[in-house]
Amino acid sequence: MSEQYVHSEYLVETDWVASHLNDPEVRLVEADEDALLYATGHIPGAAQVDWFTTLQHPVVRDFLTTTQFEELCGSLGISNQTTVVFYGDKNNWFACYSFWLFEYYGHENIRVMNGGRQKWVLENRPLTKDTPTFPRTTYKAKKPSKNIRAFREDVMKHIEKNLPLVDVRSPQEYSGELLAMPGYPQEGAQRGGHIIGAVNIPWAQAVNTETGTFKSLEELRRLYTTKGITPDKEIVAYCRIGERSSHTWFVLKYLLGYPNVKNYDGSWTEWGNLVGAPIEKGA
Repeated sequence: MSEQYVHSEYLVETDWVASHLNDPEVRLVEADEDALLYATGHIPGAAQVDWFTTLQHPVVRDFLTTTQFEELCGSLGISNQTTVVFYGDKNNWFACYSFWLFEYYGHENIRVMNGGRQKWVLENRPLTKDTPTFPRTTYKAKKPSKNIRAFREDVMKHIEKNLPLVDVRSPQEYSGELLAMPGYPQEGAQRGGHIIGAVNIPWAQAVNTETGTFKSLEELRRLYTTKGITPDKEIVAYCRIGERSSHTWFVLKYLLGYPNVKNYDGSWTEWGNLVGAPIEKGA
């Protein structure tokens, strides 16, 4: 149950979501790796966002600008007071990325539904194919919260200071055997391997396979502290494009209560192509 975690108010259970389906002050948002899933059935009243077409800048290798983010929220009927609850497939990969983006732009009332689509479906809860419409709102984003986002210059300084980096990709990606996840196109970087000094803690180790829910506080604490990822340090997490590492960022910051955690969303697609960037190969 979410009560065990340090910041349990940022994680809600399916029962809570079921009891707020008709709450006008709550907006459910589905964010999937497979963008076609939403059309096959989603939680009644849920909006959809897609990492590539909705949350990314159409030209620049970056996410939405402040103005674009405000427009997105307005189109989804989200005001600055709305409680936004994210959920999705793949154990909430992109739900956590969306949460991270909303925090970056200062939205205060944000949550993740524990277990995502997987748990909702396992419990035989209602799904609909109806696409909801929302009354447009006027949204005002806050100044970007740069203390949760790392850029390549920050990573360089991190290396110089010998501070911990968490590579949340698969062991094959970490070693350099693969350039992307198994089963995905092997492209996007010129080199395989990992950022020098990074430890490999695959993101999926933080969830229960059967339900997609997060593991217990004790299990999560052991998972990271045994690899030297402790709350007294400045932590930077990365993956290939920043979505899996946002999941680990959420675990460290909101479930374990680590005070200083950043997501390097440039991740390996940037670092693996960056001239002069130090890397290592092998396990």
